[in-house]
Amino acid sequence: MTFSMTGFAALERPLESATLLLEIRAVNSRYLDLHFKLDENLRSLEPTIREQIGAHLSRGKIECKINLIQRAQTNQTMRLDEPLMQQLAAIAAQAQQHFPQSRPLSVADILRWPGVVLTEALNHETLVDDVKRLVYQGLQDLNASRTREGEKLKALILDRLSQIELLVEKVKPLLPALAKEYQAKLESKLQENLKNIDPERVAQELVLFAQRIDVDEELSRLTAHVSEVKRILNSDAPAGKRLDFLMQELNREANTLGSKSVSVQTTQVSMELKVLIEQMREQIQNIE
Repeated sequence: MTFSMTGFAALERPLESATLLLEIRAVNSRYLDLHFKLDENLRSLEPTIREQIGAHLSRGKIECKINLIQRAQTNQTMRLDEPLMQQLAAIAAQAQQHFPQSRPLSVADILRWPGVVLTEALNHETLVDDVKRLVYQGLQDLNASRTREGEKLKALILDRLSQIELLVEKVKPLLPALAKEYQAKLESKLQENLKNIDPERVAQELVLFAQRIDVDEELSRLTAHVSEVKRILNSDAPAGKRLDFLMQELNREANTLGSKSVSVQTTQVSMELKVLIEQMREQIQNIE
């Protein structure tokens, strides 16, 4: 299974007196890079959520955002945090000494102050379970999104691999023809300069030429690397780093093919190979 590192999931989970909102975004990254934006009431759960995400994902820059929206209940008991209000009063009186022209805190200001109005707290154990279930479902949705994107990337890469295989098959029959063409040019050149052609000299030159243009090994390695890329794409293990390494190997063989080129046709094939490999490499940057 091929997974993209790009994905998105958004969910909400209604609770008895609140609603949990979850967003998980993933983009490509060399390592697993986790970032959290958690509601103040959920900060203590970050290690638990971090471990949960790490069990499902191995690479990518992940942003996890969870909000807790509490709903007012008609039968819910509310009370004031008197110690906090005393602190506010003392701080306000101290500030008033330095800024006598400023407006004092109103009752509305005090009631809006975070933590002044206390309501029945949510059950912590129940909240932890609800958050874990929500994150689990969010990761399932995220992986489904990454799978769909991964299959598209896989299809693009397989298409480029098919084109590479066609180019390899295109090069193979060119080599004998190039050797014959060189032999004809060599014999013509010798005839212009020598009265008698030395067959041994011609044979030596042909051997040297054949060695210089011999790309059988490069073509064999290209074919082997293409087969390995296909195998990795069809495996269940994370593939991004291994595929990136194989792109380097494919590019090396394409460069060698170009350096040994003695004809326009083989040079063109080498350039086309490098273009296809670069296109695959760009797509592989998004694969986990």
